Order: sequence, then C-alpha cells, then structure tokens
Amino acid sequence: MPKKNAKAAGKPDTKALSKELFRDRSHAAVKTGPRELGRANKFAEGYKDFLNRSKTERETVDYTVQAAEAAGFVPFDPNTKYAPGDRVYYNNRGKAICLAVIGKKGASEGVRIAAAHIDNPRIDLKPIPLYESGEMALLKTHYYGGIKKYQWTAIPLSMHGKIVRKDGTEITVCVGEKEGDPQFTITDILPHLGRDQMQKPLGQAFTGEDLNILVGSLPLPGAEEGAQLYKLNIMNILHEQYGVVESDLISAEITFTPAFKATDIGFDRSMVGGYGHDDRVCAYPALEAIFKCKTPEHTVITCLADKEEIGSVGNTGLASFFLDYFVSDLAEAEGLNPRHVWSMSNCLSADVTAAFDPNYGYAYEANNACYINRGVGIMKYTGGGGKSGSNDASAEFVGWVRRMLDKEEVVWQIGEIGKVDQGGGGTVALDISRHNADVIDVGVPVLSMHAPFEVISKLDLYMTYKAFKAYFEAT
Repeated sequence: MPKKNAKAAGKPDTKALSKELFRDRSHAAVKTGPRELGRANKFAEGYKDFLNRSKTERETVDYTVQAAEAAGFVPFDPNTKYAPGDRVYYNNRGKAICLAVIGKKGASEGVRIAAAHIDNPRIDLKPIPLYESGEMALLKTHYYGGIKKYQWTAIPLSMHGKIVRKDGTEITVCVGEKEGDPQFTITDILPHLGRDQMQKPLGQAFTGEDLNILVGSLPLPGAEEGAQLYKLNIMNILHEQYGVVESDLISAEITFTPAFKATDIGFDRSMVGGYGHDDRVCAYPALEAIFKCKTPEHTVITCLADKEEIGSVGNTGLASFFLDYFVSDLAEAEGLNPRHVWSMSNCLSADVTAAFDPNYGYAYEANNACYINRGVGIMKYTGGGGKSGSNDASAEFVGWVRRMLDKEEVVWQIGEIGKVDQGGGGTVALDISRHNADVIDVGVPVLSMHAPFEVISKLDLYMTYKAFKAYFEAT
C-alpha cells in the first residue's frame, strides 16, 4: 500500500505519489550519469571493430574463436569432466558456436543461456551466377532474409564467403572491405526514365530477379572475337586470383553485404550506424559478458546461432539440436539427466527489438514501444496477431528478470514490436522454450531494422552487456 501523505489531509502530494507508483521511463543518461555514459562510449568502440570484422556468420565465428581462446576457452571434449571455472567452446561447422563457463553447482540446477543469432539479411549468389548482358558482367542473386529490395540498390557492396574447389581445396574470399579493394553494386534506373517504376507499389518496384550485381564492364583483354568475352574476363580474373573455374561456384557460399563501416551517428555521437546490428548488437555483449565471467554459481552458456533470419532452420540454426546436444553433454558429464537439466534452465533470447521511430509513429503503440536510450529492451512475447508464433514468458520468470536487473542497476524497458496486427516478428525464444526452459527476449532497440544501415544507441548496447553480465553472475 502507498504511504499516507504527510501533507494536509485531502491534498495529496501528486509528485511524490507519481514517483512511488508510476514506472520511471527516463532516458538512460538521466538515470546513470556521465560515468556510465563514458563506459558506454568506450564499450561501443570495441563493438564497432567487431561489427566491421564480422559481416557474416562465418566471420563472426572466426572472430569468436580467436577472442575466446585469448580469454582462456578451449575446444569442448564431451569425454572430459570439467571443474568449476573451466571455459570451453563448441564450434558447429564454422557457422554457429557455443561457449560455456562451468559453474560451482555445474548444471545440477539448470544452466543459464544467452542465445543470439549471427546471420543477417543479405544478398546471396545463385549456384550458377555469372552472366553478361548489355556489355557488362553481372551476378544473379537470391536474397536472404526479410529485406526491402529497393534499399539494396545503388549502394557499395562487398563480397564474402567460401569456395570449395573440385579437388576439395577451400578458399576464403573477402573483397571490398580493405582500403583499395574494388567494390560492387546493384544498379537502379535514373529518375528521368523511371516513370513506370515509380508508379508501381513500393513492394513491386523491384523483384528478386532484379537484384543483379554489377562486377565488370570490360571484355577479355586482347580478344578480338569470341563468345561471352565480358563474362570470360571476370572468370579469368577469378581463376588467376583464386584458381577457380565456373563449376567451382556451385560448391560455394558467396554473400554480398553493404561495404559500409560502422560509424558514430549524431553530433553528440550517441549512436552507432552500421550493417548487421540485428543481431550482432546482442551477440557482442553476450560474448563480452561470458568472457568476463569467472566462476559463476551455475554453468553459463553463450550461444551464437545461424539461420534465424530464415526460420532458424538447418543444422546450424536453433531449430536443430546442436545446443541441445551441447547442454546434454554437459549434463551427462556430471551424471545428470539432460531432460531434467533443461527443465530447470532458463534463457535470455538475445535479440533486438524495434525502436520507436517518430517518422513512422503510426506503426507503434507509443506506451508499449521501446525507445533508444531507455536501456535494454525486454519483450515478454513476440509473434504476430494474437501472439502467433510467440514464446510468451511467464509472469514468474519476468518477475525474476526484473529483480535481477534492478539489483544490478541495469536500465531496462519493456515493449512490443509495433501495434497489434501491424506486423510482428520472431526470435529463437520459441526454439529454446521447446526444451521446457524459461525464456524471455532481451536485447537492443534498433532503428531501420533489416536495412543495409541500421542505428542503435551506445547506452542501450552497454546496458545490454550489463544485463547479460548480471544474468550470468546472479546466484
């Protein structure tokens, strides 16, 4: 019950009563002060470097293995019995990874998991991509994940991926990220000739088959005649640089991403703009939190998964059993039944949420939206109309998370992904909750989500790190 007002009877102190009864939704900088803002700015510098170096799931796993080994993690051996404080990782095919720090109680009371995804919307190549038309060489593509196609035209692109040649040799490629590298682009029609295009609905102005990448405009040097000389010139360059022939592209995973570098946004430098915030802005703090974890009470796990943007499918997505197998191996090494361990476990599904955008305020319900600079965002449920496809965390688990965050002075907020029936979205929460674990979505609010250039708040990023750190260290 609220305390009785000490002022004159019948004249309540509304200011004091509001402070006591209403939820404080202040800007994080107001709540934390300049010291925390300085820490957030410093933390963001490491994040920007991570973002620039990790534009695909393969590159993110490579980064993680290197950083994990520097932090004392070793490859996981299911036949080894580990002691409290031991640090292990399991690399799943170079495209997903689990890291664990063994707790004092091991897995006897369940494990704590922070699960993020490291794939992003992008442009992939078709198996037979290279062709020529109009005296230019181009690549046919198949986009990956939910994109607005028009956003991917007329911007600089870089090429990333792996080619496996006929003899089994594996070649890693990355072109367009280093100073002096060539870059690539998808052209758009000039407005002077774009009348037909501009009369179409936005979703129909570009089709998937229109997203062809320009990679060359010269015929094979010295060739006076012959067929497909523009295509041949590009294939000859690839052969000279990588030793590949056209059929080798069939056994390749080649991705094109924006060539933008992560950068500060705003005169106050309070935000970070870049490609891939969804979901590396949650993966990075989840990594840093487990790197800083010493000997927790319970075994803790950071899981970075692939394929979330297309339904968490495949053997590197969380609809598969790779995380289940990892937890089961940890449990069985302690003589525990994996089913019982899962049933006592919980998880922070580390995924982004939509930040309120005043330019498109009609899509949000302002009282239940997340805002940049109000701290880490919590979503009790995701899904679409009627909470379809949602995990919907229990009141008990939401209450525990609230208390844990408040105890460690983590600034947080709670919201939904837009108005009811406006749209919606999903995360890996549903896949993990299938194991009978308690799960809730926790992550950074993002502006321009799924665009080639997204924006987040440095304070929200840092509060997300503090949230994962508090979660891992909670008793």
